[in-house]
Parts: sequence; C-alpha cells; structure tokens
Amino acid sequence: MTEFEQDLEDKLSNEYSQDNELKNAFSHALHHGSRTNYTYNFFWLGRPIIQLPQDIQSLQEIIWQVKPDLIIETGIAHGGSLIFSSSMLCLLEDANLIEKGDVLGIDIDIRKHNKKAIIEHPLSKRITMIEGSSVDTEIIDQVHKFAENKSNILVMLDSNHTHEHVLAELQAYAPLVSVNSYCVVADTYIEDADQKLVDNRPWGKGNGPKTAVYDYLAENSDFRIDRFYENKALMTSCPDGFLKRIK
Repeated sequence: MTEFEQDLEDKLSNEYSQDNELKNAFSHALHHGSRTNYTYNFFWLGRPIIQLPQDIQSLQEIIWQVKPDLIIETGIAHGGSLIFSSSMLCLLEDANLIEKGDVLGIDIDIRKHNKKAIIEHPLSKRITMIEGSSVDTEIIDQVHKFAENKSNILVMLDSNHTHEHVLAELQAYAPLVSVNSYCVVADTYIEDADQKLVDNRPWGKGNGPKTAVYDYLAENSDFRIDRFYENKALMTSCPDGFLKRIK
C-alpha cells in the first residue's frame, strides 16, 4: 500500500499537475454536463443524489478516513445524500469502527413526498431532519445541541449558494467540525461556470460558495483547503471546497 500510495502522489504532483490538456478536458466535461443537469442522472440506493460521481467517490473516501459519528448536511432535496451518508455510517458501524452514527439534515423546505420517501427508506433510522433556514439562530442552536455528545463531526454545506448564506453557514457550523475532519462546501464551481447557467439564480460569479470560502478562511486559520481529492478526481463541483480542520 505504501508503494501504491506513493505512485498516486507522484502522479498527482507530476503527471496530472503538468497535463493541462487532461485538466481542460475534465473542465469542459463539467461545464458541458452542467448544461444538461448531468448530476441529476444518479441515484444512491434508490434516491436521487444530485452529485457528481467523482464527488460521491471522494466523500466515500473522506468518510471512511474520518470515521465520523455525526454528519451534518444543509440542503436535503430528494434525500439521496442523506441516504448516502447513512449508508456510510452503517458500514462504519458494521466494521466496528464507530459505535453509533447519526445524520442530521437541514432544509428550509422539505417537500412532503421527499420527507415520506426518506422516512420510509431502510436506512432512515440514522437520519434526523430539521425544517427551517440553516442560518436562523433557532436552527443553529438545535444543531449545536444535537451535536453536543458527538466526538467526531463532518459537515457538508449544499443549500442556498449565495455568498452571504454560505459564509453564515460556515460561521455557524464549521466550528463543529472535528480536527482532521472536513467541512465540504458544495458548488464552489459556480465561480468559474458559464454564468448563463445561473442567470435565474440569486448566486453567481463573485456571489457564491467559493468567495464565501475565501472570506471565511481569511478570518479563520483552523482550516485549510485540501486539494488532494479534487486533484485526483480531476472533475468536481467543489473546487477549493474541501476544507480540512487542522487545529
């Protein structure tokens, strides 16, 4: 394994970093795929997950590495990501790597049919849902109370993508992240995307998750951007969005 991992490090630092043609090919694929809602093609154990397969793979690696006993997610949609997180915690429990894992999802509008499908899913027993704005003081207090007895926490932010909202989420929830765990900020690629794709949205270039990440890191030295996963995946919706807590 040491040799295998060293080969990967060498590939990332040499072959991949110098191959602009390869990086551009994946960049074009991401931008063209966005025009056709490519991420809507995929399901996790029966529920739409609305994530790039490369990001799902990266999150799997992170969760297995971190071994969280709580995963907090803002943004629920159809619930595929909650089911994914629950399935990963189930694997960690079955492998005796954690005792009990919980998934906490927050969304300002949990549609009835989605909530019903999530509750009826076989992996729902680890999932708790809170309906309300993730940046409301009352909701933040509920989340912090839920996290009180947890020892290893991972956070994923994927709700309203405006700069103001994401920055408020980072300020509210990033402090809950355990050292050596991650706060993953979704859709930072908005900053570099074709702005025609977000014409009807309140977010866009200069007003999105990536600018919020930069502002948060300018004020907080507890985190650093970990580009390991985006560098090897080559295509991600979260460039500069994998934030690792280092202290």
